[in-house]
Amino acid sequence: MQLAAELDWHSIELPDIAARAGLSLSELRGLFASKGAILAAFSRHIDQVVLDGVDPGMASEPARERLFDTLMRRVDALGAYRVAIARLLRSFGNDPLALAALNRVAVTSMQWMLSAAAIGSDGPMGAIRAQGLAIAWSRILRVFVEDEDEGLARTMTEIDRQLRSGERWMRRADFWRMTSPFRHFAERSSRRRSRLRERVRGRFEDFAEGRRRRRDDDAEAM
Repeated sequence: MQLAAELDWHSIELPDIAARAGLSLSELRGLFASKGAILAAFSRHIDQVVLDGVDPGMASEPARERLFDTLMRRVDALGAYRVAIARLLRSFGNDPLALAALNRVAVTSMQWMLSAAAIGSDGPMGAIRAQGLAIAWSRILRVFVEDEDEGLARTMTEIDRQLRSGERWMRRADFWRMTSPFRHFAERSSRRRSRLRERVRGRFEDFAEGRRRRRDDDAEAM
């Protein structure tokens, strides 16, 4: 993270990391498979700091307050790395592959943050929550690295704004999931009505064609 504060991520080489950590390249390889793995390990470390600080007294609070407290503890844990994070965000900004890899790490961390806040993180809806929170967290981080207020007022406001937005989004997602059987029934009914209309239209066209032929036959007979 010291190197990340000094250099763009793509300029940091594995030998640089080994040298700064006082390790041989072989020792570093024994610990981590890649630079990305090192960044993922750092994220796990921050997860553990946040999880170690879970406050049992928050259990009776609403879900949004529990998650707000969890994310604020994560912000606090990242305080010493603000310069490095700002540079990492700039480095990853124009690299879709790196962003995709970073998103996977973020989603895993957000699953743990949801668990820390006693919010379901398993199953399809849990995966949706974790991905949505990862997107919200990326927006929060961009405010955090620019927030010069000692009390992090802007960051706190952004966390609150993102959580309120997420609540509205999840309510729509839950409504969509809950109404899914009815929507499927409506879609099937619509398809049946469409097929019926096609059959009726076909019969009408056959009837009309038959009348035209009879008129033509009568005209020829005359």
